[in-house]
Amino acid sequence: MLPELFEIGRFTVYTYGVLLAAAYLIGLKYATVRARARGLDPARTLDLGIYVIISALIGAKLLLVVVEFDQFRRNPGELLNLARSGGVFYGGLILAVVVALWYMRRHRFPVWTTCDAFAPAIALGHAVGRLGCLAAGCCFGAPTGLPWGITFTDPRAAANVGTPLHEALHPTQLYESGAELLVLAVLLATEHRGRPFPGRTFWLYLLFYGVSRFVIEFFRGDARGMVFGVLSTSQFISLLIIPLSLIMLVLLARRGTTRPAPARGAARSRAA
Repeated sequence: MLPELFEIGRFTVYTYGVLLAAAYLIGLKYATVRARARGLDPARTLDLGIYVIISALIGAKLLLVVVEFDQFRRNPGELLNLARSGGVFYGGLILAVVVALWYMRRHRFPVWTTCDAFAPAIALGHAVGRLGCLAAGCCFGAPTGLPWGITFTDPRAAANVGTPLHEALHPTQLYESGAELLVLAVLLATEHRGRPFPGRTFWLYLLFYGVSRFVIEFFRGDARGMVFGVLSTSQFISLLIIPLSLIMLVLLARRGTTRPAPARGAARSRAA
């Protein structure tokens, strides 16, 4: 693929970084549009989105350190390369949710309505971000003889993230990007069907993503840490998120079956 776009002197512009930035900006823009349509304060929503992005970046790298702790312990110098690595998506998602809940409580946002506004945006941004993984060669798949296997040849990918070269691999980056686009389509198609209630879109996103990630992990070939010697870290987290999502969907469905009407003037007000 294309790990590096170009160089300016000694400064290298990485394809992954450019696409990751695009993913965050696209997701943030879409989230603010959806939030405005729900009567949420656009300025506060933008602030929330920035908090989410920062915490997602930090959380993803923190979980990467946890997952590959032995490697970082043996080679502490690799910690300096964290700026070039994307990290583990679940780490970013978990910390972003925690920070977002804190922010929403502090500024009295309707929690589940706000989460519903952001969920499809996360799926869209993630779909774009995985294309950056494809360009960089990270998050690569296991060897395959299937006709759609992808072969990496750029030695920079092998040097940066250990991508196997000249061998057909499962395009797991495209699997996940496609899965996120499918999840996005399902969320938007079903958002106003049946008996919608606050929180349904958000927890459906976590449910669908948890299932898709659990399955895709079987086709991954990179080192991702193991739990109980059987499941990857992301599969283990998926097994926690899937039942939690089902439980929350049942509880929230019982609490209310209609979305609250957008607060009048909410888009114009902002606390000092």
